[in-house]
Amino acid sequence: MAGILILLRHGQTEWARDGRHTGLTDLPLTDVGVQQARAAAGLLSDVLDGAAPALVLTSPLQRAATTAGLAGLHAETEPRLVEWDYGGYEGLTGDQIRERAGADWTVFDDGVVPGATPGETLQQVADRGRAVIARVTPVLADGDVVLVGHGHALRVLATCWLGADPRLAERLLLDPAGVSVLAPYRDVPSIRHWNLQARG
Repeated sequence: MAGILILLRHGQTEWARDGRHTGLTDLPLTDVGVQQARAAAGLLSDVLDGAAPALVLTSPLQRAATTAGLAGLHAETEPRLVEWDYGGYEGLTGDQIRERAGADWTVFDDGVVPGATPGETLQQVADRGRAVIARVTPVLADGDVVLVGHGHALRVLATCWLGADPRLAERLLLDPAGVSVLAPYRDVPSIRHWNLQARG
């Protein structure tokens, strides 16, 4: 591969700020999120050495698509980049879910329950991540690719890139507008940078 795979998480939303699980609910960016997305443009330019990426894909949800546009990216929609479907846990904080499900609940180990939407398993989120990687791999032979999406789904996608257990995603923290760079090292899929943040 000649190119690098860049992950950009969307900027802050109200629910992300408040620690609420935001899956398929289509929330806009906060004013802070707009500033974060604009600031990411300079960071992306540095990571790309000023070159244009060969391909940019974004989740169809507005918080990701808006982030892509504000960061100066011309993106194509990729439905498989949507966030984890949290089902009955949509909109709840981790503490609220643990009150219902048990004190040791994590989405990576215990999953979600059906609600207004069916919810997804970790394996289903990983399958989507692998499908996106399969789509962009031929492009990476010649150029760089940017994926704009969501915290949990991008973390799981990164584990798929590494060929690791998707539960490793629990340990890959990714802040709003965080930029990560995935690239081979001696032909082994690796993480070059993780959760870079634009300055000021």
